[in-house]
Amino acid sequence: MHTVETVLLVLMLGALTGIAARYVRGIPLPLIQIALGGLLSWPQQGLHIAFDPNLFLLLFIPPLLFADGWRIPKREFFALARPILRLALGLVLFTVVGLGWLVHWMIPEMPLTVAFALAAALAPTDAVAVSAITRNLGMLGKTMHMLEGESLLNDASGLVALKFAIAATLTGVFSWQAVARDFVWIAVGGIGIGALIGWGFARGRDAVTRRVGDVAATQMVLLLVLLPFAAYIVGERIGVSGILAAVAAGITTNFADLDRSEFVAERMQTEGTWTMVESAFNGAIFLLLGLQLPSIIGQTLKDAGHAGWTLAAWVLAITAALLALRWIWLLIGVQGSLQRAHRAGRLIERPTLLLTLATTLAGIRGAVTLAGALSIPLVLGNGDAFPQRELVIFLAMGVILTTLLLASMGLPLILRRLPPAGEPASAREERHARLAACRAAIASLAIGQDEAASHDAQWLAQRQEVAGRLIQDYRKRIDLLDDEIDNRTPEAEADAPDQVQQRRQRYVAELELRLQGLRVEREALYIERHAHRINDASLRSLVRELDLSEVTTRRRLAVAREAAARGAGRAAQPRQDDDP
Repeated sequence: MHTVETVLLVLMLGALTGIAARYVRGIPLPLIQIALGGLLSWPQQGLHIAFDPNLFLLLFIPPLLFADGWRIPKREFFALARPILRLALGLVLFTVVGLGWLVHWMIPEMPLTVAFALAAALAPTDAVAVSAITRNLGMLGKTMHMLEGESLLNDASGLVALKFAIAATLTGVFSWQAVARDFVWIAVGGIGIGALIGWGFARGRDAVTRRVGDVAATQMVLLLVLLPFAAYIVGERIGVSGILAAVAAGITTNFADLDRSEFVAERMQTEGTWTMVESAFNGAIFLLLGLQLPSIIGQTLKDAGHAGWTLAAWVLAITAALLALRWIWLLIGVQGSLQRAHRAGRLIERPTLLLTLATTLAGIRGAVTLAGALSIPLVLGNGDAFPQRELVIFLAMGVILTTLLLASMGLPLILRRLPPAGEPASAREERHARLAACRAAIASLAIGQDEAASHDAQWLAQRQEVAGRLIQDYRKRIDLLDDEIDNRTPEAEADAPDQVQQRRQRYVAELELRLQGLRVEREALYIERHAHRINDASLRSLVRELDLSEVTTRRRLAVAREAAARGAGRAAQPRQDDDP
């Protein structure tokens, strides 16, 4: 099949499996996509794609890691920097050394340097797989941020270790000084070049958009999509980590976005574009993994000379050892940092053995592991075949599938047993931010003395009437958000909680009616278009306005229903001064 047709087919199947996953409950989307890829390539006449690791890393990994770096909450990321670095650096080294010796002991015919290469390929967790599996399982917020930060940074340390393990196999020479020196250059250089490229893009974008405004929003979003590829390519060309360059560019761009509150069109297009890119590329990655599965299994069974049950036993043993090493490192190397972060308030959930077990199972391996294993050269410097290359690739693929299965089955069971964390800190912070925004808006509607003196009485009356309507709407929203009834404004202190609850319920009904009205408006516009009384351009413009209003109204309605439910729950609880 032609390459272009293959790419289009993979993207189409990624979209279709995403739809199918809505109907198949209980099976994570990555497993469905891997299984479908395996079925498509298993027959003799099936779909077979030559997997180029370098091309794979260039096309799929940079935009996804850039998006993760762009989206990850920076406050939590830097607050948990110490445990994240201990996982991203210390755990990788611990895994390479411990797992490498174990694999060499278990498979004596595999040279020690090759065993270290396998361990290095298995050391980094995969950001794409971690997000895909844990996103909808209710993983505790700060723990999820720590896992995301780990998977963003440990790719570089794992790939550096793999590079030196391969070099030691090819040359028979290994130097810890060279490893440390090159790792510092690759990691620090990658972060530096990525941050520089992200900063340069941000300055150039500001210079353009401050002059022309949102007119260039589409072009700026296109340049933003190309930015991770540029960071990766430049990083690889100068010999540093292109992966870390893409991550650093995403983080830097996010910081620059904090000063661009007025560019609404660009922000909306960026969100929609990245949502589509992430969905398409995530699906393509797992489908490509599945497409490689039959050929890897068949080639290994053909060339390795081992029984199938022996290979399966090795995969299970390596997976168990990988998770055991992660468990040990979390208890010894990270638990103390997490306890201190919890006592300092940077980590809400208290570290427990059950939470540690969930964090252990969340160490999923994915596309980066397979790409690293497939990047092992075919031959040595003297022309001989690279020892046990097919076995290394098979074991890497087996561990990927096993960790995916274990996380898919085990994490839901463990997370259900964790004690409820109460209202998430992000929800409380969001509610307080909404309150602050409403109160700031009310304060801005006040008429100053200078402004009142410069206008006539008719203008002042109109202004006060309009401002009164807006203030009334803002106060309705404050009623929804402000749970501290006793600490409210003096005018509201006399209101009984049941009166506040009634106002909340009325506001819910009002928003529901507004939503109904927006739907009727939209249907009327389509009727006008069918009757040829407006054209397509007018229809799109008018419907876009209604769509934006509906999105806002839906969000406010969700907040209103949540607030009304909280109020009803408190009203149902007996007060301390009530008679028993």
